[in-house]
Amino acid sequence: MKKLIHVALTGAVLLQLGGCAAVVVGGAAGGTAVALDRRTAGVYLSDQEIELRAMNRLSEAFPQKTSSVSATSYNRQVLLTGQVPDEASRSKAAEVVKNIPDVRTVFNELTVGNVNSLATDASDLTVTSQVKTRMLRSEEVPASKIKVVTESGVVYLMGLVTKAEAESATNIARTTAGVGKVVTLFEYID
Repeated sequence: MKKLIHVALTGAVLLQLGGCAAVVVGGAAGGTAVALDRRTAGVYLSDQEIELRAMNRLSEAFPQKTSSVSATSYNRQVLLTGQVPDEASRSKAAEVVKNIPDVRTVFNELTVGNVNSLATDASDLTVTSQVKTRMLRSEEVPASKIKVVTESGVVYLMGLVTKAEAESATNIARTTAGVGKVVTLFEYID
């Protein structure tokens, strides 16, 4: 019931922004996502804000085209993936994100090297889609409660899950074509 009230209030706030149909439609879709999530509406919105702030701060810190950094936040824990030119840049990216309000933990999975090719990015997108599709088909995995990120064939799984759900989700990811490695960053609720 509390989540429903938060969703309704979030929708009302978004409607007050006025003028932009995309905001209203996005607000409705976001409301549905919040309702299906184990995070509170406040944490869900905080994660959205953390991701936006992280990407803005990272693009300011790394304006050159030699870096490709993504930030994914789940339950105020941030996963950094992508490529940077050197170890100093890798450390700098983590520091930039650690200083964002509400960030609890930063998982720095950045690699030192050249930016991925479009082919690699396309392959990663395909792998993520396959993992999510397989999770949706499984009755043992709450797919809407798990975030899947793929970078260079490495699949990262984030979410608030039971140990049994985590094991099932990990097995699905591990046995999906194109997955080289699975890294679990779950928080357990049991």
